[in-house]
Amino acid sequence: MANHKSALKRARQSEKRNVRNVATNSKIKTLIKKVYDTTDAEKVETVYKEAVAVLDRTSVKGHLHKNNAAHKKAALTKHVNQVKAGK
Repeated sequence: MANHKSALKRARQSEKRNVRNVATNSKIKTLIKKVYDTTDAEKVETVYKEAVAVLDRTSVKGHLHKNNAAHKKAALTKHVNQVKAGK
C-alpha cells in the first residue's frame, strides 16, 4: 500500500478512473452488440445513431483514440447499410 500523500492520491484517482473506464467500455460494447443484433431496418438506425454518439463522445474525451472510434463507426455503418438493403 502507498505511504506518501501523493501516492495515496494517485491510488484514489486510479481507482476512480478504473471504475469509469470499465463502465464506458461496457456501454460501448453493449451498444455495438445491439446494432449487430438488430435486423429491423427502422430500429437499426436509431440504435446506430446512439452508438455513434457514444463513440464520438468517448473519442473526444480521450477514452478511445479517434481512429479507433472511426474504425468502429465505419464497421457499424457498413452493417447498417447492409441491413437497410435487405441482405
